[in-house]
Amino acid sequence: MNDHPILVLGGTGKAGRRVAARLHGLGLPVRVPTRSGALPFDWTDESTWPAVLARTRAVFVVPFDGLPLTRAFVARAVEAGVERVVLLSGRGVDVPGYPQISAGQTHVDGEAAVRALDVAWTVVRPTWFAQNFTEGFFRDAVAAGDLRLPAGDGAVSFVDADDIADVVVAALVEPGHAGRTYELSGPRALTLAEVAAEISAASGRHVRYTPLSVEDYTAELVATGWPEADARELAVVVTAARDGLDAYLSDGVQQALGRPARDFGEFAAAATWP
Repeated sequence: MNDHPILVLGGTGKAGRRVAARLHGLGLPVRVPTRSGALPFDWTDESTWPAVLARTRAVFVVPFDGLPLTRAFVARAVEAGVERVVLLSGRGVDVPGYPQISAGQTHVDGEAAVRALDVAWTVVRPTWFAQNFTEGFFRDAVAAGDLRLPAGDGAVSFVDADDIADVVVAALVEPGHAGRTYELSGPRALTLAEVAAEISAASGRHVRYTPLSVEDYTAELVATGWPEADARELAVVVTAARDGLDAYLSDGVQQALGRPARDFGEFAAAATWP
């Protein structure tokens, strides 16, 4: 099987690089293309698709946010002989009232396309990554000691990216996951004030939470160089927490792996903080 690798798109991102590392650790052949690497892949250039799909037996799809390209790609993958597709989607796809931004529409169409495939497929829907505070959008705010977000008093059931990667790898290489949709969350929901307290306790430095309006948050991002449209989209995403749409707990980690999801406190204790 060494000439039939597993393709990992988004292999330099929070989820993708963890998936690739686990597959390597299992001794499995892995293909991780990048836009400018030795094996180039560009979502917006279909001429780069055949080479990454050649002889591939399974693929982990991290969609291109904002454009409905997943449908065409997975169709091409099946034509190329791919036998298993695992899609990284997101919460809110079928939640009434969940703020629908460009990424959300990408997930809606991508899920519909994957579910229609004639090969084994799995959809993974994580809530907010705990690693957003160490590697993602909110890292700079943690470093500054002030989480300034339009989340009100809402809570989020943050999920550890390592749990996401474990579920994805299981779906890529083990039997029993075809046709499943795994909703992934942590075991409890925390407000941003509680998150700040947990980070403070784990890091040894004081981090506070300051609730903002959507307008103020957008203006602050724009002042740091964000395009206004992108800043407003992120602000809208965060309001899902304010409105209580990300607080619910789901047992996808337990379903897929037979073990509980990792708690935010465990993540915080083990994390390297900025």
